[in-house]
Amino acid sequence: MPKYPHGLAITTRRLGQPIQGVCYRLVQQHAATFFAQAEETTGADLPQFVKDEFDPFLECGILAHGFLRLRCGDCGHDKLLAFSCKRRGFCPSCGARRMSQTDAHLVEHVIPHGPVRQWVLSLPIPLRMLLAAQPELVTPVLQVVQRVVTRYLLDHAGLKPDEGHGGAGTLIQRFGSAANLNIHLHCLVLDGVYRCGADGVPVFVQAGAPSDDELHALLHTVITRLMKMLTRRGVLVEEMGQIYLGDPNADGDEARTLRPLQAAAITYRIAFGPRAGQKVLTLRGAIAREGMARELLCSDNDGFSLHAAVRVEAHERKRLEQLCRYITRPALADERVQLNDAGQVELKLKTPWRDGTTHLVMSPLEFMQRAGSAAAAQGSGARAAATLQPPMALRAVSASHGQHQAQP
Repeated sequence: MPKYPHGLAITTRRLGQPIQGVCYRLVQQHAATFFAQAEETTGADLPQFVKDEFDPFLECGILAHGFLRLRCGDCGHDKLLAFSCKRRGFCPSCGARRMSQTDAHLVEHVIPHGPVRQWVLSLPIPLRMLLAAQPELVTPVLQVVQRVVTRYLLDHAGLKPDEGHGGAGTLIQRFGSAANLNIHLHCLVLDGVYRCGADGVPVFVQAGAPSDDELHALLHTVITRLMKMLTRRGVLVEEMGQIYLGDPNADGDEARTLRPLQAAAITYRIAFGPRAGQKVLTLRGAIAREGMARELLCSDNDGFSLHAAVRVEAHERKRLEQLCRYITRPALADERVQLNDAGQVELKLKTPWRDGTTHLVMSPLEFMQRAGSAAAAQGSGARAAATLQPPMALRAVSASHGQHQAQP
């Protein structure tokens, strides 16, 4: 422990300090080259909001860039706490802290003591591209999904829309475990609705699990309403029986640099460099799983997927906290990123793929492309959310009497 003037022993280590991780070293050594590579390839600079994710990350947790001095009034012990970057793109340290804070807030202050079901909506690749390019559309997509699920719960309880109230919190994930761009919705929905009892006390009416047919019907309704909403907004264009995406900003400088990064990150490919357009290399360290086992309570249709198999009972608050931690996790975790003997980056998957793949292998610059895509996704989400909702949003649509305990 270092000694400072006046004989004070000061603790300087901050938990999860980024400078100790592989991600920090990669950004420190290769960020400038990545910027230059993107500009040379596309003929345009990366947007400033993307670059703004990198410099603060390099200052995160370093005392020279600012700190708080904490002193115990009883024993006189001092501790220096370095400022964090508070960025949302790819900082493992800030992401892990935000995850812990958010899941504690959800469990302790937002989600009432009642059964909760997780509804996960995944989108086809063209719509992932659309929401990445136009993040302001995420909110209306979310509203469509929540209205459909809430109406299903009310119908299941035999109530009209004005006779009951549901509750939901949605977290918008913009990445997958392979640091791929994958905008999808995790909705934590009270598995039932509140109705007002005869004495004015709210009574919780539980809902059963949807059947396979009900889940298929719900997904069909979501798809139909999403297509209508996007067509009405002019982002889906129908001509001569064909539907295609309309992008009014496709020729702008921002689009020229971000679209290749986003398209590559969505399809597990390389955007720039000698291997541009090729698939990311993989390592198979697990036994491949034979066949395609059908998932329970999961419906797939034209690239859309609706999953509703995870249900947490009212008394399982620890399990609910674990679920919240999973859906609020950061895009990258230092323990999953390492360098091999050849200097390549190996990104460990959270769960092996069906073909046995356990790691993705990239050059440092290819890894920087993934970091840039994550920075663009979170940064563009923040810009669009300034008047809508926070990025990685907790959109708590609480029941009108959500502060009360559910009555049997």
